[in-house]
Parts: sequence; C-alpha cells; structure tokens
Amino acid sequence: MRRTTRSLGGVPGSTGHIGKLQPGITLQDRYLILGNIGSGGMSSVYKGRDLHFPNVTKLVAVKEMINLASDPTMHEMIIKNFERESDMLATLSHPAIPRIYDYFSHENSSYLVMEFIEGKDLEAILKGTEGFLDEEQVISWGIELCDVLSYIHNHKPQPIVFRDMKPSNVMIDQLSHIRLIDFGIARNFQPGEKGTMIGTEGYSPPEQYRGEASPPGDIYALGATLHHLLTKRDPRAEPPFSFAERPIRSINSAVSLQLEEAIKISLAYDPKDRYPSTEMFKQALLGVATDTGILHSVKLKTALAREGDVKELWSFECEDELRASPLVHEGAVLIGCYDNNLYALDAKSGKFLWKYATEGGIATKPTAYDDMVFFGSEDHRMYAVSLSSGQIIWSYYTEGPIRSSPVIYENHLFFGSDDSSMHVVNMLSGQRAWRANAASAIRSTPLVIEDRVFFGCETGDFYSFDFRGEMKWRFHAKRAITSSPIIVDGILYFGSLDWTLYAVEAEAGWQLWRFRMGRQIVSSPVYSEGKIYTGCADGHVYCIDASSSHEIWRYKTEHQVTATPVIVEDSVYIGSVDGAMYCLDMRSGRLRWKFRTNGPITGTAFIDEITRTLYVGSLDHKLYALLT
Repeated sequence: MRRTTRSLGGVPGSTGHIGKLQPGITLQDRYLILGNIGSGGMSSVYKGRDLHFPNVTKLVAVKEMINLASDPTMHEMIIKNFERESDMLATLSHPAIPRIYDYFSHENSSYLVMEFIEGKDLEAILKGTEGFLDEEQVISWGIELCDVLSYIHNHKPQPIVFRDMKPSNVMIDQLSHIRLIDFGIARNFQPGEKGTMIGTEGYSPPEQYRGEASPPGDIYALGATLHHLLTKRDPRAEPPFSFAERPIRSINSAVSLQLEEAIKISLAYDPKDRYPSTEMFKQALLGVATDTGILHSVKLKTALAREGDVKELWSFECEDELRASPLVHEGAVLIGCYDNNLYALDAKSGKFLWKYATEGGIATKPTAYDDMVFFGSEDHRMYAVSLSSGQIIWSYYTEGPIRSSPVIYENHLFFGSDDSSMHVVNMLSGQRAWRANAASAIRSTPLVIEDRVFFGCETGDFYSFDFRGEMKWRFHAKRAITSSPIIVDGILYFGSLDWTLYAVEAEAGWQLWRFRMGRQIVSSPVYSEGKIYTGCADGHVYCIDASSSHEIWRYKTEHQVTATPVIVEDSVYIGSVDGAMYCLDMRSGRLRWKFRTNGPITGTAFIDEITRTLYVGSLDHKLYALLT
C-alpha cells in the first residue's frame, strides 16, 4: 500500500516531488501562483490568486497533476484518475468539502482549481500540542467527520468511499471547523467490486489491503484517526491492525471508558462488527458526550447540527395552507392563510384571538401601525382591520389579485397588484393618492426610500418611480422579477426568474454586476456585513460578496428555496420547500439546526429578537413558534 499525502490546505505537506510552478507564473491568464504549499509523489498544490477579481484578493488552491509515468498506459491512467477526482468533487456540495472552481490542462500538465483553506491539518495540530488533546475536542471533530462521511456515503446517484481518512487529510479552518481534503483516491462505491490495494498503512482497514473499499472501511479509518489523536501513537509506526494491543486508556487515562469503547467498535477487524453506518458512529459519540456531561460544551456546539435541536413552543393549525409570512405586532402574531382568513394569535401562547375573512387566499405579509393591520388578498382588495377587535376599518379595490405585500411610508401604503399597477393609498382613509403603471403583474414587495419607489414585475421589468408617479428609469431582466429589492449604499439588489441575482445602481439603473445561480430566484435578498444572502429554486442558500459578486458559500437543502433569509446576530434562518426550517452560521454556511414540518415552507420567518422566538407557517396548515 502507498502512503498518500495531503493535497489541499494552508500548511506544508510531506516532502516529495517539488512542483515546477514558481511564484509569479500566471495560468490561463487568470491564476497567479503565489507559492507551493504541499507536494507529494504525483501532485503539488499551490497557493494562488484569481485575477478575475481585481478589487479583492480571492485566494485559490491550484492542484497540479505531476505525471512522470513513461509507460503510455500508466500515463493515461494517471490522467483519467485526476479527471475522475475533478468530476467527483464537482458533484459534491457540503460545507466540509472544498469547492471546485476550475479544471484545465496546460503544457502537458493538468490543474484543478479549488477553494483555498486557511488553517492547519490535524497532524500538524497534533505535533504542535504539548500533552494530549482533550476528549471534548476530539469528540467534536469526530462528530463533524461522521457528518461529512455520511454525506458522501449517501451521495446520489452513487455513494462515494473516501479511502484515505487520516489526520493529515483533515484541515481545521479559521472558524475551527473541519474540512476534508484530498479526494485523490476516493471512488464510487460498487458492492462486491475489488480494486487496487491503496490507502495509508496503519489507518486503512484489513479489507482495503485486499482491494475491497466500502463505507465500513472509512469508519475503521476514522476510528484509527481518533485513536491517534487521543494517544499520540502514530499507527503507521505500529504493527498493522494492532489497536487492541494498545487500548486508549492504557496510554491516556484521561479518556473516558465510554469513548474508548465507542472507538474500539469502529476498529473491529471484521466490518460486520463495526458500526453499520457513520450516522450510528456519530450517535455513539453523542451518547459519550451525554454520559460524560460535555454534550453542551462550547466546542461540541460547533459540531452539532441535528434535527430537533430547537424547541417548539407551540403550533396552531389553520384550515388551509400557510404560504404567507407572519408578523408580530403588539404581542400578537398575524398571518394570512389560503382558507381566506387573516389570523391573529397570542404570540406567547398561540391562543386564538380573532380571524378576519376575505373572499380569496392571502399570500401577502401583513404590516401594522398602532392598532391598524394592513394586508392584501387574492380577492383584489387591500384591507385595513383593527388589531384589537379584528373589525374592518376600510378596504381598497384593485383590478387584480394582490400578492405584493404592503409597505408603509409617510402615512401611505405602497403595494402592487396583478392589475399591473403600483398603488399608493392613504393608510388612514383608504383613498388612492396615485398609481403607477407597469408592463405586467406586480408581485414583489416595493422598496420605498426618500422620494423613490422601486419594484419589479412579471415581464422582467424593474422600475424606479418618483412620488409624482413619474418613471425615472426601467431595467429589463430576461424573466419575471418576483423577488423584492433591497438597497445598500446606493446599490439595488434583486433576483429574477432568469436565474440571476442583479446589482443595479439606484440613481440611474445601470447594472453593476450579476451572479447566475442554478435555477429561478423568487427569494428576496438580505444584506449583512458586506454580504448578500438569498435562496434559489436550485435548492441552495447563497452567500455572495456584495461588492464583487464572489460566492462566499452555499448550503444545499433538499428542495427549492423561495423564502427570504432572516439574519439575527450571526445566524441565517430560512425555510425550504423540503419542509424544514434551517439555521445556518452566517459566516461559514454550516448547519446549526433544522426543524422539520410536515409540508413545504414558502413564506419567510419572523423572529422576535427580544423573546428569541421564530414564527413560520407551513403548507401543512400550521403556524409554528420555535425557541431559537
């Protein structure tokens, strides 16, 4: 078996063949080589800069395939293996797996351009630590590694076996999360199929020496990695498969009996005696954390991302689907329903207060001022009702269904209608002040600022009107704009069904940049700390640099994301059509928790920052109150 080496990261790897690229070389007129960060027998990895982003420093890792084989058949096999690694990584989307940006050939060499990771690998951390690593930290890393292995083992359309789990292939990034690197010998899993004897001595399971690679083999290698981290005994320097001869606690007595037993099971000689899946290994590690009282430690909180890790305070069932977004005002939570009613519930208890019946489904988010609540209905009307009594104050008729949520500005309501008009109505009397005509139905929520109103319509036209109802400019996207705009430092951001997120100068309507996603964008963008966050029908939540349009991270859900993100402190909250409400780390995109309902979530959540309560409706007819 060969000893494989680290292939991606921010610290030097093992010595070996030194790559031929020198600092200052530019590949493809795009990737400036800054230096060598790791070399092995067949590849080198360089730190580089992507020059397509001249105003920001976007670092990349450039992996160079070094093909020294003189035999034509071997030469071709090496190239195909490198292409296979590139193709495989391009299909993966997980926070712990580096993203692929580019693949190309240059001067008889092949190159893979990947996400650059600042940090250290576990082997370097182990060598630089005096004494033993604490159990709490090792369990935390183990849980995260179980998560990423479970992802590749359950990958569709075909499972993937990593085959080379070891400390030097695990990076710890700047946010203290694990990143699994070097997929050079990973392969698609075919039950019963045998391959070459490949891996790393000491970490690889017995069956891998016979050419058998399977998910249980990765479980063994993970157990060997955790054993090494806890004992500082390198298995490469020991007889093969001899872990039973050096129990963890005989070397490091600070390790709990429960953790020693959990790792012992993962290291069973026969694959049938190991955990049946990495998820079961993870549950065993969680059981150790529970038994030893460290489950809620700071380090473990960074590793845990479990369904049900958020408390449901209450739920209220309506008579039809809840597609709209809720609002909390004066102690009441208000939400429209497709049973034609606007509901008012006590925000703390979920107790029913009142409902107001219209003649159409309600897809708009209500807005409120003092005792007045405003909302639109598909019965063509905008309503004002009393918060305290639920009685009608006034209604305003349009010539089409209202699916655009109202906005209050200077005692007026601004909202669009499927009658192709932006309506401006006095919020006290319900009398029209003025209206502006568009090319088609207006379903986005307008943005009103100073003396301008901005909105998109279903033909793909995006408008800027002044308060006299005069159009100042019009921007045209290729398809409908249902996404609602935001403005930051004079720049408008909005999505379109043409799969594009746009950044447009607000004063004159000039496009500054655009970012293409995987499918249509209905979700509206939000802004925080120089980043734009939005959902997409391709199932991802995206984080985009607001100035450069550079993708920072993306998180994949199991279905379309039409809801708008909500950001509180350092968390992103967003629902998906897969029926789950997600909480993501704002800076890394890592999952913190998710809560599953029994129906798609299409509306945007509302978070009461004082009580830390999240309210969200589902197509399962229920409004949920969750303690975050």
